[in-house]
Amino acid sequence: MSALERALERAKAETGRVVFPEMEDPRIAEAAARMQAEGLCAPVALAEANGELVAALVRARGMKEALARRMLSRPLYRAAAMVAAGQADAMVAGAIASTKKVIEAASLAIGLADGVALPSSFFLMRFPDGRELIFADCGLNISPDAGGLAAIARASETTAKALLGQARVALLSFSTGSSGAGDSVDKVRAAAVATGFAGPVQGDAALNPAVAALKGLGRGNANVLVFPDLDAGNIAYKLAQELAGAQAIGPVLQGFRKPVCDLSRGATVDDIIAATAVTLALA
Repeated sequence: MSALERALERAKAETGRVVFPEMEDPRIAEAAARMQAEGLCAPVALAEANGELVAALVRARGMKEALARRMLSRPLYRAAAMVAAGQADAMVAGAIASTKKVIEAASLAIGLADGVALPSSFFLMRFPDGRELIFADCGLNISPDAGGLAAIARASETTAKALLGQARVALLSFSTGSSGAGDSVDKVRAAAVATGFAGPVQGDAALNPAVAALKGLGRGNANVLVFPDLDAGNIAYKLAQELAGAQAIGPVLQGFRKPVCDLSRGATVDDIIAATAVTLALA
């Protein structure tokens, strides 16, 4: 059974409550209606700004009441506050709003999980041969430093364990081991030392056991690929889609206290359903 199939089964079993703050988008409305009809989730109507949401933000986020009330005038922030208050199990947005706005709402209303210094995003990549991989970060952090890469790697490990059952993390570079030098290699090496994950490692050594044996690093069976920057990650997942026919589910945000999905603005109805199921699997 694939990770998506498991996520869909779990969604049916638990029927999590999901708030969709962009219900005016026809794709969101259709996806929500289908998921409700199929028992995949219970769409929650966007609440009005009220004292309970204000109190939740003051209590959980330590903000001033006046700021909380101003935030709640915006649908994205109100949806995130509903998750923070326990009125919804997850928020799915981004069909209309930019990634920046979704991140701001989640950061201010929900906040990062304990021990997490940097939010990030991932795609669940499903290939025609049945392989499933986590690609991170392909949608959020432009040029993370060594500490940022370590945070992305750790969050992706948690994600992989939840979705794939196990995590084998590789921190990618143009260099494997000590074969190359430069600022980008150095930061990947520092992140690998900090986390204990394989790296720096080239893509073939991360995925091919024979190449990994020749290059002397890792086992060549990684199921989590952490890219050194957003250029590499974004280019890689789009090439995998176009050249290998991979399905990219996400981007789903990671590192927050509660599950948040930042949809691609080109997402189809089926994409939204898959991304929502994967988001709920992290609840």
